[in-house]
Amino acid sequence: MSQERRALDAAAIAVMLLLTALWGFQQVTIKWIAADVSHVMQAALRSIIATVLLLFWARAHRIALFGRDGTLAAGIGAGLLFAFEFVLIYGGLAYTNASRMSVFVYLAPPLTAVGLHLFVPGERLRALQWVGVLVAFGGLVLAFSEGFYSGLHTWVGDLCGFAAALLWAATTVLIRATNLARATATKTLFYQLAVSAAVLPFASFAMNEPGIRNINAVVLASLAYQAVLVAFASYLAWFWLLTRYYAARLSVLSFLTPLFGMVFGVAFLSEPLSAHFALAALLIATGIALVNLRR
Repeated sequence: MSQERRALDAAAIAVMLLLTALWGFQQVTIKWIAADVSHVMQAALRSIIATVLLLFWARAHRIALFGRDGTLAAGIGAGLLFAFEFVLIYGGLAYTNASRMSVFVYLAPPLTAVGLHLFVPGERLRALQWVGVLVAFGGLVLAFSEGFYSGLHTWVGDLCGFAAALLWAATTVLIRATNLARATATKTLFYQLAVSAAVLPFASFAMNEPGIRNINAVVLASLAYQAVLVAFASYLAWFWLLTRYYAARLSVLSFLTPLFGMVFGVAFLSEPLSAHFALAALLIATGIALVNLRR
């Protein structure tokens, strides 16, 4: 597979807008059914369902998933990073708002940009783009500080979001810096979903979660959204984009997700929106604009 990457075009931006909206709404769907299905168990079910769907997809499109191509070790590593990222995201949502978790997880794009700049040739950012990364990072720091000083007592969940961002960034850098960069998007996603499907049920058990308490239409709809639309379809589209466009540019554009997450959290969960948080969102949007300015 060719490793040639290109700058973002209108098609890539349109796909990213759709993906970031889907990802931003996911935190809301997790919160909706937390009383019926515990947090990390939701992540486990999501990965299991998505893995089965991906196996059918690969078979239907005659995509090889099990051939020897030198990606096994890196694939398992990426899968473990992916699994523990979602332990932190789903588990952290028990301690913080959906809108706040969306913001903190998206520390990943600037962290990814730094990692790619250091380890992957051809993924260099210019000075003005680094300014954009720093501005957006400043917005995220502002949002994090609110959890300490406003009496929200969300710092445990906020810290989980930050740790998840580190794991997400590490996953992206691992994919781009190893033989996984030459693997198909389907196989890269399969590693992550399959490993997480094996790990997450045990993580839920180790955390003494009650698991599945109740099954109803809302639970089924939420799990379908998380597994089919997000974990299967949107991630497949994301990894397809990574094979064709510069990963640093895509990752920074994904800063739109916390903006969607903030709006959806306020609209669907009645979460509070403070001036601190609104300013943080404005800084993030400014950072996006700076990073994506063309020379």
